[in-house]
This record gives sequence, C-alpha cells and structure tokens, in this order.
Amino acid sequence: MDITIDHDRCIGAGQCALVAPAVFDQRDEDGLAVLLVDRPGSDQHAAVREAAESCPLSAISVREDRKPAA
Repeated sequence: MDITIDHDRCIGAGQCALVAPAVFDQRDEDGLAVLLVDRPGSDQHAAVREAAESCPLSAISVREDRKPAA
C-alpha cells in the first residue's frame, strides 16, 4: 500500500489522524497531515482506506499493492 498526501489540498481537518492514528498525524506548525509510516502493515490497511475516504478534500491517495501474476 502506497499513501500520498497532497499538501496543496489538505486543510488540516484531522480526520485521518483520528481514524488511523498509527499512520497519520498533524504538523504542529500548520495542522497539515503527515505520514508516521511510509508503508503500513496489513493490519492498518482498513483504517488507512477509511482515513482517505473521510478526508473532506480527498487529499489522501491510496494505491494498493498489486500481487504478482502466477
């Protein structure tokens, strides 16, 4: 899972940090979202997806890992 935060869109609403506090936080100086981990474990994937969906300006993008073809 790859996560990207578009800081030009982020308004610091904090939904991501509330939904997935092990993955997201907010900068002290401006409240914008930051990643705490670059590639969260699979136990955090559902929370990351929910955080992205709850972002009011869709500033969080999530790209799922593709499994190699057999």
